[in-house]
Formats: sequence, C-alpha cells, structure tokens
Amino acid sequence: ELIRDNEIKWNKIKEYRGSFLMIRELEYFNIEGAIGWNQNWFRDLSMYFGGCAAVTVCDLCIYMARQKGIKSLYPFNANSLSKGDYIAFSKIIKKYLGPRLRGVDTLELYISGLLNYWHEIGCDSLNAESISGTVPWTESKNLIKKQIDSGMIVPFLLLNHKNRTMKNYQWHWFNLAGYKEDQGEFLVKAVTYGSFHWLNLQELWDTGYNRKGGIICIKR
Repeated sequence: ELIRDNEIKWNKIKEYRGSFLMIRELEYFNIEGAIGWNQNWFRDLSMYFGGCAAVTVCDLCIYMARQKGIKSLYPFNANSLSKGDYIAFSKIIKKYLGPRLRGVDTLELYISGLLNYWHEIGCDSLNAESISGTVPWTESKNLIKKQIDSGMIVPFLLLNHKNRTMKNYQWHWFNLAGYKEDQGEFLVKAVTYGSFHWLNLQELWDTGYNRKGGIICIKR
C-alpha cells in the first residue's frame, strides 16, 4: 500500500513470516537527474574537495523552501532548479560554512554558520539542535525518526570510522532523507554526491573512535 502526502511516501510491505518492512522517504529534489547536489559538479576546487557541509545546508534550505514553503531560504526559484542557480547559492552559503583546513568538523561550527545565515535573511523563527555521536544509537534513531516523520531531512556528520565499508562517508557531511525498519534492523537513507545509499544506523553510529560527529535536528 502506498500513501502519499505533500512531503512523505509511506510503504508497508508484508514480508515472509508475517513481519513488516516499513519504509519512510522524504521527497528530495532532483537536479539534472541527480538527487540533490553532486559535489563533483563544483568548479571551485575548495568546494569540490571540502564543500560537503555547505552542500547539506544548500540542500536543506532548498528542501525547506519547496516542502515547507519558506521561500526566503533560497533566493532563486525553488521549483525550477538549475546548476547555475545552485552554484550561485553555494557561494552565499560558503561565507557561513565554507571549506577550512580540517573542514567543518564539529556540530557547533555547523549550527553557528547555519543560524547566522538564517538570521541574516530574517528567519530567526528557525532553530537547530546538535545531537552528539556520544549518545546511544537508539536515542539517535528515535530523534531521526521524529525528524523524518515531521517531514524534515537530517544533516549528519561522520568523522573517522573503524569500518572500512564507511570509508566514502568519513570526515563528511551528508543528509538523511528516510528510514527503513525490518526485523530489528534500522537503516537510514544517506543522500550525498547526487545519489543515495541505505546504511545501517547502528553500524554508522558506532565509529570505534572517541571523537564523534552526530546529527542536527531542525526546530521550527
């Protein structure tokens, strides 16, 4: 059964053994066939190599302009996206969350840049809260579910990770735009580089290092 509203797709598919697979995905935007922005499209080398934090903010603002009706978040036409407009927008966001020597490697840096941008454009009613990667993964699971159920994508910072299968996500910001639950396993839909992959949240959260990243929860 498929149920649609303005932002969310619900899937409930009956599985073998009488269990349920539940999938919830947000309606992310597309640019020239890619899901969100592909960082490889930047001509600015600093953004090409280190613009992941800015990309998640650009995507977040475009998403909220389209799905939440907050048009002031994106200074171009959110319903007619183009590479040129996105690059122009990224130059604005770069002033707040541009690449730096070690990247935007803390949740506090990210929130500071995000809130400064929102303040400058008069969106002080929006707020953001950081959830450290030191909290139990089950707590992050509940918060991610709550955000996605409310129709909000979730910026995620991963620093180092012991599992080599996570190497493409190390020291990287990306957005979560869905979750999937099946027989005790909880997967999140990670959107980055114009594509997405389903990742096991418990494995993603358990980095094996003392220094952690975490998630950003948007408050309205």
